[in-house]
Amino acid sequence: MDATTRLVFVRALFVGCLASVALGANPSDPVEMCRYEDEYSRAHLQPARLDGQPGIAVVFEGTDDLHYYADSSTAPAPGFNLKISASAEGLSFGPAVFPGRKLFYDPAQEKNIEVYVGDFKVFVPFAGSLDRPTEAKVTIAGLACTSQLCLSPFEKTLTATVDPAGMESWPQVTLAAGEQPEKPTDARQSVLPYGTWVYFLLAIVAGISINIMPCVLPVIPLVMARLIEQSKKSSRNRMATGIAFCTGVVLFFAAFALVAAIINVTTGSVLDLNSLFRYPTAVIVLFLAILFFGLVMLDVITPALPSAVTNRQGSTAGVLGTAGMGFFAGVLSTPCSGALLGFVLVWAQTQPLSVSSAAIVLMGVGMALPYGVIVSVPTLLERIPKPGTWMEIFKKSTGFLLFLIAAKLTLAALPKERLLNVLTYGIIFSFCVWMWGKWVGFGTPAGKKWTVRLIALAIALGAGWWLLPAPPEVSIDWREYGRTAVRAATEAGRPVLLKFTADWCGNCKVVERDVFRDREVADLIETRNVLPIKADTTLHDYPATIALKEVYGEAGNVPVTIVVLPDGTRRTLRGIFDKNELIDIIEAIPEQTINGQEEGDTSQTNSQEDYEISNEWFR
Repeated sequence: MDATTRLVFVRALFVGCLASVALGANPSDPVEMCRYEDEYSRAHLQPARLDGQPGIAVVFEGTDDLHYYADSSTAPAPGFNLKISASAEGLSFGPAVFPGRKLFYDPAQEKNIEVYVGDFKVFVPFAGSLDRPTEAKVTIAGLACTSQLCLSPFEKTLTATVDPAGMESWPQVTLAAGEQPEKPTDARQSVLPYGTWVYFLLAIVAGISINIMPCVLPVIPLVMARLIEQSKKSSRNRMATGIAFCTGVVLFFAAFALVAAIINVTTGSVLDLNSLFRYPTAVIVLFLAILFFGLVMLDVITPALPSAVTNRQGSTAGVLGTAGMGFFAGVLSTPCSGALLGFVLVWAQTQPLSVSSAAIVLMGVGMALPYGVIVSVPTLLERIPKPGTWMEIFKKSTGFLLFLIAAKLTLAALPKERLLNVLTYGIIFSFCVWMWGKWVGFGTPAGKKWTVRLIALAIALGAGWWLLPAPPEVSIDWREYGRTAVRAATEAGRPVLLKFTADWCGNCKVVERDVFRDREVADLIETRNVLPIKADTTLHDYPATIALKEVYGEAGNVPVTIVVLPDGTRRTLRGIFDKNELIDIIEAIPEQTINGQEEGDTSQTNSQEDYEISNEWFR
């Protein structure tokens, strides 16, 4: 082989090696967009051509139930349709080209909507010429849902290097064809081809069914006890109490009808009783309301009406209290709304405003109907067990049952990162309610009484200001812990940030909030090319738990933050620390390591061999 031939061979080999690590030859590794139980969707980048135009294909792979919204108007909230954009230094991109839309039956809207689901491709074309290798970032944002629920909105960035070498041989892609929606029909026939009166009847039946929901059961015996107590008095008092409770129930549904009408008119969205669980602020308010009523059942506090009301008429306080109990029973129905109730509610909001409001109010009438019947037939009250010690025991037991409902059915809707703070505030809130209700009495001097209550109010407001706000929208793309990821990064000359944490660790939440959700820290991690890895030590047999002791020589306490430099040097921060300590460590990383080659296969889930911890690395 002569010198010229050897030179050509070496150049060809070099180009081949370069292409093998660039996006120009191989697709990027799949990154999981979202997952719920067995339903998932992931995506990876692939160089491609569409009708001869070069660009990047975003290849989605997923199950047939997890879907993205194609149209902002049919998404659970405006702007949560699937959006894809790309950027790169020295290269511009055109708007993303989406495939044909698929039709998916949405039980909440009771109709077919246009979505992207399963396996499909989105093409992002180059708007300019590519003359040198460059790093492209593709941002994918949106909200995914299954037929049962919607997941949290997401925004993820996939990064890969594109190389013009071999561009002519990039594969051609074709985008999937869509499905044509059926011609729209009369909105009144969009659910079932029945008359309005049938749906009104179903609304009443749905309302009656609320009374057997587990969320409402705690308040029923209390209502019965009040009705029995009033039955000993005149028929007028008995009827007044029954009507007050029924009015309170109907008022809740009337208020809901008003809110639903306003939302439907202003945004076009359809509201159901479960919609409030998609809004963390509403969930927190409902949690605190149920917690407060649980404390009332335990006699921690006794709500009192203003003296101007109670002095005007002795029975007024009892009537208003019963009406409030009815309204609260309606509130309790929201976490446990049944399928029939949800069906009628969705149908109602496809109708004219007057029909919609009437149907929702009729649900309240249906819920109140059994109590109206009992009040109207005094002999039915005589068959109910008389109040006694058992009622007091049951009342206090109901308080604990309300705590269970508050924790199980409301807090389950909160994002994990806010759950601990809200639970902590619930304890502080309960303490403040106890201060308000039990630290003072009727004989306490007015000055002392209001001093104590103002202190309780200040504690509640201050703790709420500190604990309840949503964390700042700063996101670090944490990778799952595994020895392959750490080794690949350090061998490629990239520093690694290891965040050893645990779900049960309170101090870990403080570090997460004060350090890793800080914009300056997040930006520095990205600009300095630091690989962030979340090392979960929640359980004793997790790989990170074992590595924390055997590889990194720590006692096992978390939080621990370790910065591993490519030369094996470590910088360790234990417990709660100031963000500036981490900033100083990252800024001190030698310049040659910052621009090191990025690791190859760290976005993949680590294989079983990654879990076999070895001490030979980083020793």
